[in-house]
Amino acid sequence: NFVSRPYRAGGQPAWRFRSLFHIFRNGDQIAHELIHTRCHRGAEIARQLRFSDGVADGILSLDEHWNGKGRPEGLAGSAIPLFSRIALLCQVVDVFHASAGSASALAEIRSRSGTWFDPALVLCFEQLADDVFWQGLASPELSDRVFGHPAGESEVTLDEDYLDEIAAAFGQVVDSKSPYTAGHSSRVALYADILATQLGLPEPRRRWLKRAALLHDVGKLGVSNTVLDKPGKLDAQEWRAVQMHAAYTEEILGRIGAFGELASVAGAHHERLDGQGYPKGLTADQISLETRIITTADIFDAITAKRPYRDAIPVPRALAMMEESLGSAIDPDCFAALQAGIQDFSIYLSPEQPQAS
Repeated sequence: NFVSRPYRAGGQPAWRFRSLFHIFRNGDQIAHELIHTRCHRGAEIARQLRFSDGVADGILSLDEHWNGKGRPEGLAGSAIPLFSRIALLCQVVDVFHASAGSASALAEIRSRSGTWFDPALVLCFEQLADDVFWQGLASPELSDRVFGHPAGESEVTLDEDYLDEIAAAFGQVVDSKSPYTAGHSSRVALYADILATQLGLPEPRRRWLKRAALLHDVGKLGVSNTVLDKPGKLDAQEWRAVQMHAAYTEEILGRIGAFGELASVAGAHHERLDGQGYPKGLTADQISLETRIITTADIFDAITAKRPYRDAIPVPRALAMMEESLGSAIDPDCFAALQAGIQDFSIYLSPEQPQAS
């Protein structure tokens, strides 16, 4: 039921059938690979963000079960980090509470006490989960309350290297969301840096721009994979959902003091010089050079990368397609920088991207 639910509405029937058949035929292997990748990659990213070993180990063991039949390592009982045991229980509570209410959530964790969940944690949760608790989960003020809790005592110096690492880590999180976004943020950052070099931006500004490019699609974390991975044309509602990712990017980055200026630059990467872009419909005089660079790099990678509905497009054809949008969507100076740096680009194209001849 949980597997088939996302496929019941929208999309192409043949594609949905093939996807379901593949899942049911290879379900256990697919689940193992997905969980292994998620847990190990998540732990790596946590360490890259300089979180403690306890946090990283907790992420690594998120899908371990109390009875030892979980993944990725098959840990059992108290060998599973406490962070992981708590997080798994809370994940399941959240899913069932959101879809079927509090009674369903409680029934689910009770039924899995001693198999998936630490029985002591289930008992503890039952004692805490009164009416006030459930009402709090539905409160519009929930986010403010959570983020209002005092930070931990650990402090990390926020230097330039750490900002680079944060941007790279979140770029990896975004790129891991879908097989069709794999490597996108990293490539856009590299392409943007090459363009910026061609355009004469100083090294400190290039470093700043690279962070913005790495983070330009962070808003896609708020867009469903059923939309991002859909083959064929999106309907009007799906297209609006995709368009929202640019606004989400600005909103997310705007909450982080060190990324305040980045927010507006990264969030504007789908604006157009003719004012027909989104999310704000900015005009040419309102779009910074840095945004124009990211836009050019983003369009180039979007065209030359493999998509759910088509193969990768060769570089010469991609350049010809982009040239048709000069002055409307693409800045002419940025396009000239792209052409000048194209040989540098070729070493970063993914194996599935046809090279320039």
